[in-house]
Amino acid sequence: MKRIILSVITISSLSVSCKNSQTSMQEASKVQIVKSNITDEQLMDKVQKDALKYFWDYAEPNSMLGRERYHEDNIYPDNDKHVVTTGGSGFGLATILVGVERGFIPRKDAVKRLTTMMDFLAKADRHKGAWSHWINGETGKTVPFGKKDNGGDLVETAFLTSGILMVREYFKNGNTEEKALAKKCDELWKGIQWNWYTKGGQKVLYWHWSPDYQWEMNFPLEGYNECLITYILAASSPTYPIDAETYYKGWTRNGTYLSDKEKYGLPMYVKHNGAAEYGGPLFWAHYSYIGLDPTNLSDKLIKNYFDLNKNQVLIDYKYCVENPKNWKGYGPNYWGLTASYSRNEDGSAGYDAHFPQNDRGVITPTAALSSFPYSPKESMDFLRFIYTQKPEFIGSAGPYDATSIHYNNWTTPRYLAIDQGTIAPMIENYRTGFLWKLFMNAPEIQQGLKKLSFKSEKYHIK
Repeated sequence: MKRIILSVITISSLSVSCKNSQTSMQEASKVQIVKSNITDEQLMDKVQKDALKYFWDYAEPNSMLGRERYHEDNIYPDNDKHVVTTGGSGFGLATILVGVERGFIPRKDAVKRLTTMMDFLAKADRHKGAWSHWINGETGKTVPFGKKDNGGDLVETAFLTSGILMVREYFKNGNTEEKALAKKCDELWKGIQWNWYTKGGQKVLYWHWSPDYQWEMNFPLEGYNECLITYILAASSPTYPIDAETYYKGWTRNGTYLSDKEKYGLPMYVKHNGAAEYGGPLFWAHYSYIGLDPTNLSDKLIKNYFDLNKNQVLIDYKYCVENPKNWKGYGPNYWGLTASYSRNEDGSAGYDAHFPQNDRGVITPTAALSSFPYSPKESMDFLRFIYTQKPEFIGSAGPYDATSIHYNNWTTPRYLAIDQGTIAPMIENYRTGFLWKLFMNAPEIQQGLKKLSFKSEKYHIK
């Protein structure tokens, strides 16, 4: 489960303040009320463009990577405006590719921006090839996520690497500058020592390693949660790979992570860590699947990963419609529980991992919007509702991170990279499969999936 940020942040009045030196996509980012007769295609364009602003207009100005957070009120209680996040930046890379492919941003400008990002990552602190969760965007030095979490974060590195590989695949046959960018991406990918994170050859991957505290965090990656992509990339590495036994003994817990439980008549297929009754936060259906196409994807234990994800999303949706806690506003047009900023009892903003067993009356827009591939009608109903009926929930980079109709239309004028970064990519995968095709056709990914006995007729993986 995504780790919880414990610091409490007080909400201040909304005031847009972006001092990024980069040129904005638009001269102004004032929120305009969207007309009710806007088409579905126009709405999807709108929210994709808005989410792109997080990584294009509001990027950290030195590294050009995605800030951990962007606050329109310009209040950063922890003085972390300069801190960038590796995983969120990986989602940002995918978002920028969507922007290029759809013509939202110029290709040559994107190549220049992406080259700056890769150069920064090449010089930033690395720990056996892995990056830390947080990096100082001005210096490239590790910013501790916690006292002992001051080294490599393999899961965040995996989310970043997924984006790096998609950038490589997109530009590898381009002009001279694009090929140079692709080469930088390839070198970064090949430098990650995935097998180091087996803690001396154990048949499981570990989340953290610190040069100061070694393995004291002691967090093995065992399913099911958001970490599948870490094993896929580790198995696919041409330089520091893991074997199939590590995947099946570690991630699947020797197959014991399977479940025969149902909710609302929908099979869950796997045991969600700490959330066995309804399933976990919806980011578990998003993070690993920005590039990994779950459509009819199978391995020795799971017949179809798409069904696994679709059912998790629909269980969350049905729970919100059922609304057992009687939160005002919950229903077919307003649903979706995942990790995000949250509302504390005193009305201030904190952070929490929302899911049916931890439902606090807070709806996080990325939950429904990033679920488009699995729930197109339900996600479109949410998208149309929030843009045409709830303009107070929309800011300069799209829907705010957390909202609550129940608490008098409460929201926080703030964004997180990991939440905003999955919106445009997952909507694009629903629309065209663009990012899925890039990632799944990468030669190493094809070989890695075969090694783990994955099958996909769509990509000729047998």
